[in-house]
Amino acid sequence: MSNILLDKYLFQALDAYPYNLEEAVESLSYALSYDENNPVALGLMGQIYAEQLKNFEAAKEYFQQALAQDMYAVDIYPKYINVLLWNEDYNEAEKLIDFALTIKGTDKAVLYLKKAIYFEHKMMYKKALKCIKQAKHNAYNNNFINDLKEEKSRIEGKMPEKKNSKNSTSKKSKKK
Repeated sequence: MSNILLDKYLFQALDAYPYNLEEAVESLSYALSYDENNPVALGLMGQIYAEQLKNFEAAKEYFQQALAQDMYAVDIYPKYINVLLWNEDYNEAEKLIDFALTIKGTDKAVLYLKKAIYFEHKMMYKKALKCIKQAKHNAYNNNFINDLKEEKSRIEGKMPEKKNSKNSTSKKSKKK
């Protein structure tokens, strides 16, 4: 009977988030009272702490607890990686991305995109572009591939211009 109630509260929380935060948190509290180690409930609580409250340390704890209960809770990895990037925990983010890529069932395209964003944060733009290429190879959704094109364009826009192109531009200006 408790599993039915647990599932009921989980579905209510998932349905309410992010539009009705009060109902989502209340339903999560009930769900966690039935099973304090439920990875779905812990993951959603981490997501609320990260996205809504910007309490990244609390979010990290919830995500860690969720993955400790079920390392195959594949939906948690991208959200946890976001928190690590937002909190500038780059070493942890890199390790988690590399680990998540080894887990069967994770969305490899999304994880390679997260790795590209990690390299973008580190201003390693060539590596970021390689990861975008890997993400595209692992993508099976046209909308996601279009999003990758935008990500690639943004990263390319941040790349420093080569010295040769600056010289040729200035030579063209002098000829006029």
